[in-house]
Amino acid sequence: MEINNAYLESVKKQFLYYKLLGEKAMDQLEPEQLFVSVNDDTNSIAVIVQHLSGNMLSRWTDFLTTDGEKEWRHRDGEFEETIQTKETLLAIWNQGWNCFLDALESLTPEQLSTIIYIRNEGHTVVEAINRQLAHYPYHIGQMVFYAKMLKKGEWNSLSIPKNKSNTYNADKFSKDKSIKNFTDDELNKLQ
Repeated sequence: MEINNAYLESVKKQFLYYKLLGEKAMDQLEPEQLFVSVNDDTNSIAVIVQHLSGNMLSRWTDFLTTDGEKEWRHRDGEFEETIQTKETLLAIWNQGWNCFLDALESLTPEQLSTIIYIRNEGHTVVEAINRQLAHYPYHIGQMVFYAKMLKKGEWNSLSIPKNKSNTYNADKFSKDKSIKNFTDDELNKLQ
């Protein structure tokens, strides 16, 4: 059971870290930049947020008892430019994340091997979490990359800044060895 507790704590921190990365990327842009799409095959940050939120709401609402692809979800509509303001965008972002994080928080270690379904395909809860641990950071990486391209002025690095690896490593190695999640320090740095 110890490993199940450790897993749940680790994934919670990972998801919070990526949530914060997305927020810090959006914070660096002017509101209108969140809605920029450079061509028909590119999604704006707003569309990516819409998709992430739609996915989270569908996958994690009643996730132990209903299929993760809800009948009420309109996935194709998630890729249409429907959000008009930064305030609405952030409300949709938080709605999705709150649904997901509440579901994650409600899990007990014993439920990790429970079978749930996404489009009638069975997954253990661990597999469903891992599926999203790949999916959400994939899109948040897109958001960060796009934000860096759109940013007017200097980008505030969300990770180790360019040409600062030696300084970063020297700081890490100057401390005693410890067992903790790498996100502990990173979350504090980003907040």
